[in-house]
Amino acid sequence: MSNTSDFYLIQADKCAVDAAESTLSQVRDRNLRAEQAWRTMAERLIQTEATRARQVAAAAARAEANGPAD
Repeated sequence: MSNTSDFYLIQADKCAVDAAESTLSQVRDRNLRAEQAWRTMAERLIQTEATRARQVAAAAARAEANGPAD
């Protein structure tokens, strides 16, 4: 399985549905906690990917500003 933010968000949505459909409070609470954990993982991954993209762009800009390496 791929650890992508989309995967994490899909899992969070499944947990939310399971929580809404549950008649047992313990199961509902467990699914709500799992939903929050999945959403937190997705947010962290999105932030990490954005930071990485900014770093790559900055490195490319620095390399271009320095001109060709001879």
